[in-house]
Amino acid sequence: SSGLDGKGQRCAIPGLAMNRLHHLSLNLIMLSLAAFLPLHAKHQHIIEGSTMNTSEPYKINITIGDTILTATLYDNPTTRDLIALLPLDLTLEDYAATEKICYLPQKLSQTDAPSGFDPSVGDITYYAPWGNLAIFHKDFGYASGLISLGKIDHGIEAFNKSGSINVRIELSESSRR
Repeated sequence: SSGLDGKGQRCAIPGLAMNRLHHLSLNLIMLSLAAFLPLHAKHQHIIEGSTMNTSEPYKINITIGDTILTATLYDNPTTRDLIALLPLDLTLEDYAATEKICYLPQKLSQTDAPSGFDPSVGDITYYAPWGNLAIFHKDFGYASGLISLGKIDHGIEAFNKSGSINVRIELSESSRR
């Protein structure tokens, strides 16, 4: 060690200058790493005045008349955009006797989304090219531009009706913390 402090001044204790530099270097490395590390799993999101814990999957209620279905949503940017719109009162139209669809009030994020998805019965999806929500009540093949948002937990048979269905989608109480 030269015995110089970080300003070119001689230190009374030769090792002190290097200790300061090492300490400064370690702090800079730690700050740099912190900027690139993902947020802790217990990170809290604020949505419509309520706090939501993202360490667990999001739960929503889908109300059709007197029937309340529950669904689990996955944590991804597209889903978070949908959750920010809740609660939603929607009219789902029948599409190809396979899915119920509706256009959302605004487009959702496609950040980090795969190029497509192969949906099955109960899947809740977003079809990016059209900007619509799609809930599958029958199996379907791979579709480019389809993003998986979640899955109906039970009661998918409520969607097995021809024509349109009025629904209310809202965050369940268990997801509002």
